[in-house]
Amino acid sequence: MSVEDFIKSVEDGISLSKRLYFGKDRAVAPPKPLPPMDRSLQSYLPNAPMVYAVIPDPSVVDNPDIPSYQPHVHGRCDPPALIPLQMNNIDLKVDCYLDTAFISVSGTWRVHCVMGSKACDCRIAVPMGEQGSILGVEVTIPRKSYSTKFVPVEDGKDIDKAARPDDGGFLKANIFTLKVPQVNGGSNLSIKICWSQKLLFRDGEYTLSVPFSFPEFVTPAGKKMSKKEKIEVNVNLGTENEILCKTTSHPFKELRRNAGNLGFLYEAEVLTWSNTDVDLSYAVSSSHINANLLLQSPSVHDADQREMFCLYLLPGSQSSVKLHIKDILFIVDISGSMRGRLLEETKNALSASLHKLGPEDSFSIIAFNSEVYQSSMSLELATPEAVDKAIQWIDTNFVPGDGTNILNPLNKAIEMLSDCHDSVPIIFLVTDGTVEDERHICDTMKSKLSNKGSIHPRICTFGIGTFCNHHFLRMLATIGRGQYDAAYDVDSIELRMEALFSRAASLVLTNIVIDKLEDLEIEMHPSRIPDLSSECPLIVSGRYNGHFPDELKVRGTIADLSTCVIDMKIHRANNIPLDKICAKQQIDQLTAQSWFSEEKVIEEKIKKLSIQNNVTSEFTRMMLQETYEGTKATVGSEKGPKGAPRTITLRSLCIGFGDLEATKENVPPGLEQVKLPEAAEILVKVASNCCGTIFGHCCCMCCIQCCSRLNDQLVVVLTQLCTALACFGCMECCSELCCGGHDG
Repeated sequence: MSVEDFIKSVEDGISLSKRLYFGKDRAVAPPKPLPPMDRSLQSYLPNAPMVYAVIPDPSVVDNPDIPSYQPHVHGRCDPPALIPLQMNNIDLKVDCYLDTAFISVSGTWRVHCVMGSKACDCRIAVPMGEQGSILGVEVTIPRKSYSTKFVPVEDGKDIDKAARPDDGGFLKANIFTLKVPQVNGGSNLSIKICWSQKLLFRDGEYTLSVPFSFPEFVTPAGKKMSKKEKIEVNVNLGTENEILCKTTSHPFKELRRNAGNLGFLYEAEVLTWSNTDVDLSYAVSSSHINANLLLQSPSVHDADQREMFCLYLLPGSQSSVKLHIKDILFIVDISGSMRGRLLEETKNALSASLHKLGPEDSFSIIAFNSEVYQSSMSLELATPEAVDKAIQWIDTNFVPGDGTNILNPLNKAIEMLSDCHDSVPIIFLVTDGTVEDERHICDTMKSKLSNKGSIHPRICTFGIGTFCNHHFLRMLATIGRGQYDAAYDVDSIELRMEALFSRAASLVLTNIVIDKLEDLEIEMHPSRIPDLSSECPLIVSGRYNGHFPDELKVRGTIADLSTCVIDMKIHRANNIPLDKICAKQQIDQLTAQSWFSEEKVIEEKIKKLSIQNNVTSEFTRMMLQETYEGTKATVGSEKGPKGAPRTITLRSLCIGFGDLEATKENVPPGLEQVKLPEAAEILVKVASNCCGTIFGHCCCMCCIQCCSRLNDQLVVVLTQLCTALACFGCMECCSELCCGGHDG
């Protein structure tokens, strides 16, 4: 389901809720659609965990407690309407460790909108914060339950073909959805949802933001019903750094305050549910660069029995550190697939980044498709005049063309940055495509950068959409000791690209090494330690055999080009889940390494990590497992015998390894090829929609809306035909629309 279809389905579901009759209590009137002036594309997207009744057949809609006369409804909803279910209670728990938050939401929702004798599917929607990753869902309904788990796959393509898109997946990069099959009207669903997300970091201060703004219409009908919400937030750094709480969104009560450890609780009886996201910001007391090493032994159930470590570097407050001077070369893809809004958003982000350069920084711009276009033959100081001139060059020369050749501009960039001495050379690559020679590009960059010593160019990569190979871009960033980020939809391009540039350009410590590790057999992620930015902490994790020295030092280069030596504090992290905190980072790095080396042994390691820590990966799939009371699910089957439990396999929750054909054909990211139904099916569908629409539109208008999805010539024919057919049903349809409502 597309975002647009989802929004329309929710809007239709809210309109369909007008059929519900709650008695004469005027305080529980059905929800009203948003006024036209307040509507936007995002209006009906969830801003908190939500559950919806999936209604393909509007005739089943009724209050299961107070059945009422319902006029007959013709036709079906396509796409099915989504009626937001009423929520009876909600409990949120957040555990913050290092730069990661683990969120658990437990609540109860009721199918208040379907006849007691009928059933419907229910769709769970989970909006997640920064770089959210779904960990698991548990659902309990009368006589059966569902739970998710990750399983290894041998042939992901075959599984993805068999899996149905509507069963679950990502609606957007930060919104996960899951369908629960056939729940009886009037039933309660007890649901527990777990996910992880990154904490935002700026100027020594962490910010937690959890989507928790519930719309008014999920409040249960009935003024006397008890409604209780509970929010618990725990912060544990695994170190003894002092934590200072800055701001909170809810009236939290402080439960505890220890060195490196805080606890807060909010619990209240409420009239309506929270309409504010859960926000909490706290600072880690440190004016200078702070280095910590966390060590932990694996559990007996861990597939890898090597010891775990996590290097944790905090940059300190921005007022106390000086940033390195930079020489930056922007390399921007202007192939045909970047046309339109994608290129405009990229140009906006690039312009904003240029304005953030300091007066001592230098820059240049390279645009590429099959050809290479340079704004200047050498780097220029970032004076206001030079920046304005570069922005004019961007407006003139960023014209989409055929082809995507990444290696040529990279080679040109390394050549232009070869004479940097008192600055940090940085390549900032932006692309939306996949190319055939990606492994060769990595090999070439690896060879060239190894000859440049400690001052070699850093490579930062930014991927747009799902057609580019993000694992290639991550590998390229690892080779170049740089950073990687991505925007999977056009709305987030500008924000995410500017954030990546800020991190890449705010370097406080470069060429980082750890002393005395020669005697250890160590596996480290990322394999090359990147530079430390003032915009985010640096975390390097992995496994080792041997014994870490009792004293360790971190060395690096600061802005005045002198060597900085930092004493590292070593902690035994026995009270935090170090394996789960680092699992996502390790899986991402291992997947890039697996793609580059094509070694099956790394794939097997990724599968074990994914299953053990419930983290998505390219080589595992999430399954929804059904269990009846007193029975076990038929594991591995899409459908068991009649009446038997089953498992439902979801499509991959990851991004894949790029789409070379889409890149060659200059297909813009997000544009999918949708197979049109047969003409006869279209006619039946349109006629059904015309006669059966219940959402306040003229039935003839529904024909036109449906036809507008088809090609122009077919639109003309079908609109004329269906308008004629539909008008015979207009009188009955409109009479039901206008006269079939209830006073309550």
